[in-house]
Amino acid sequence: MYLSLNNQLTTGRVPWPDFARLAAKVGYKGTDVMEGAAMREGFASTRDLLASLKIRPAITDFPVEFRKDDKTFEESLPKLEPAAQFAAAIGCPRMMTYIMPSSPTPKAELRKIYKERFTRSADILARSHVRLGLEFLGPLHLRKQFPNEFIWRMPEMLEFAKECGSNVGLTLDTWHWHHAGATVQDILDAGKERIVTVHFNDSPNLPPDQIRDNERLMPGEGVINLTGFLQALAKIGYEDALSVEVFGRGLAQMTPEEGARLGLEKGRATLAKAGVRES
Repeated sequence: MYLSLNNQLTTGRVPWPDFARLAAKVGYKGTDVMEGAAMREGFASTRDLLASLKIRPAITDFPVEFRKDDKTFEESLPKLEPAAQFAAAIGCPRMMTYIMPSSPTPKAELRKIYKERFTRSADILARSHVRLGLEFLGPLHLRKQFPNEFIWRMPEMLEFAKECGSNVGLTLDTWHWHHAGATVQDILDAGKERIVTVHFNDSPNLPPDQIRDNERLMPGEGVINLTGFLQALAKIGYEDALSVEVFGRGLAQMTPEEGARLGLEKGRATLAKAGVRES
């Protein structure tokens, strides 16, 4: 596994392709890919850029609007095949999205809608051998944001992902893993094939009702069992990115390069503490 530069460390101030160049300059082995901008550059240009920088593409975003009405979903679905072909062409056969843990729509109804939409999407992605990671969100305030609770526990999201397709798994965020009460055993049970990508960060020691999703810490600065988390990933043979996704933490007051360097330093120190080698 390897550390990847996430756009949150620069608070969105570095556009593509300078973002990839910054990742390489600082010393990251991977970069999250800003798919829209990269697609405008073209797959050959993007592939050549990454090769020249000696940096790996970690993940791209799922371009389909699945959260709204049927018409909006249908209008956005045609974006998926070219995006999947692009992702595969640059050597990044992975996409991700998140699913809110509460909704105005009753759970059973929403689950049926989402399953149909993700199953159709998975079929399209499979043509390009691209995997999709679904991210569950754990903090209490998000689970209570809307009247109806939705999927927020890791085992339940894993079960849902499996129902959507053999190429659908999890985007596993240490923050949400911790705040959803997930365990090391949950990672072992998921296995390598169902963990598509990983977000890496830490949490302050606060009661659940005081936790806010946009107030995170760098890896190793908080109370999450990152050693157990990383060792479990190593045990299942996870080989892809740890994208250092941190909100807040004073990053807006730093230069983008300072934020990127801090994420890399803290990430590498946490890996070393866990006895896990970056590859």
